Amino acid sequence: MQMNDMGKIIAGLIIFLIIITFPLWYNIINGKAGYKPELEILTANEADRDACVESTEYMREKHMDLLNKWRDDVVRKSLRVHTAPDGKKYNMSLSFTCMDCHSNKANFCDKCHNYLSVDPYCWECHLTPDDANLAAMKFIEIPMPVELAKNTDLQETEETEVVKEEAH
Repeated sequence: MQMNDMGKIIAGLIIFLIIITFPLWYNIINGKAGYKPELEILTANEADRDACVESTEYMREKHMDLLNKWRDDVVRKSLRVHTAPDGKKYNMSLSFTCMDCHSNKANFCDKCHNYLSVDPYCWECHLTPDDANLAAMKFIEIPMPVELAKNTDLQETEETEVVKEEAH
């Protein structure tokens, strides 16, 4: 390497550093930290808008852990009731609990998941809210767990049958 090449090397390093740090400088000059998606919660009942199975902060950071726990509890342990921190009980159902408020998958789920480049596998098994089959399923009578019907702790199987009979 000759000394007359030193100027080319330094110029190349300076151009390289400018290109690599351009996003940082651009954000500093522009004054914006970046785009954050605005999520829309669409619910028929405004009273339900602030009621969720967990806090907003928890759901933003750990909803996937909650859904995985629900899946394991429902499929492997036959547990179907989630008790929220406020003591309210919810049916562990993505399609019929979560999607009641977050019914517009494109404007809620997809906006955030696309922003974070996440591809959840929920919809491989579950019906999307805009699926006609899900709308049809809402008219099918799904037995409500006793602890939701009576809002108490777990009951025996015989009591489950009594609640089912009372519902008819």
